[in-house]
Amino acid sequence: MIKQLRYYLTGQASSLPIYILEQLVLGAFGWVPTVAGIGLRALAYRLIMKLDGAPAIESGVRIAYASNVRLGRGVYLDHGVYLHALPDGITIGDGTFVMHHTMLHVFNFRDLPQAGISIGKNCFIGEFNVVRGQGGVHIGDDVYTGPMVQIVAVNHVYDDPTRPIREQGITAQGILIEDDVWIGAGAVVLDGVTVGRGSVIGAGAVVADDVPPYSIAVGAPARPIKDRRTMESNHRQTSEVFFGTLEQFRA
Repeated sequence: MIKQLRYYLTGQASSLPIYILEQLVLGAFGWVPTVAGIGLRALAYRLIMKLDGAPAIESGVRIAYASNVRLGRGVYLDHGVYLHALPDGITIGDGTFVMHHTMLHVFNFRDLPQAGISIGKNCFIGEFNVVRGQGGVHIGDDVYTGPMVQIVAVNHVYDDPTRPIREQGITAQGILIEDDVWIGAGAVVLDGVTVGRGSVIGAGAVVADDVPPYSIAVGAPARPIKDRRTMESNHRQTSEVFFGTLEQFRA
């Protein structure tokens, strides 16, 4: 029982006094609704987080290891967002919106040296996104993601069929998403990938390899099919490329 309690506490805060402080502040102010609650949290959360300016944090935002979270000016955290910054930190840049029920999850209990999540300025992280940062996730400026996008910087090792997968460890290389990227609804970005600047990832794509800058990539696994710098800019072509046609996915 003591061992389980100790494990729980180490997963929530860096020490027992910090855990008590963070829980008191979150419990006292985390539930308060409307703009009054947003204002109170902008003041009170300075006791437990690193805040630049006055971010807008809605009620019901769950935070673990709050002392390792830094929010820039004008950051917005919607209802149901979950931040777990054990112990390597989450940084969200100025003017970035994180929409409801998105999870930014580091939880680096294996002490991986590159773990953490950083999101740049003026990004929009869509509803029900999952970002797992054990291998390190670095998202640039002006990145938009649709709903239900997954960015997962960790993989399980499964080479030995005679042992349970959970006993074989993990690999975690990290993910880099450069500036001005749009990732469509339901896309999955896997560990070890770089998505180049200015790229568009189609809805439902599975990105297992690097995407060159200014590419439009669709499918599972995702493949670049166009370069934004050479394509004609008309609505019909953009729609067909982004959502993909049956011929593109079957090719």
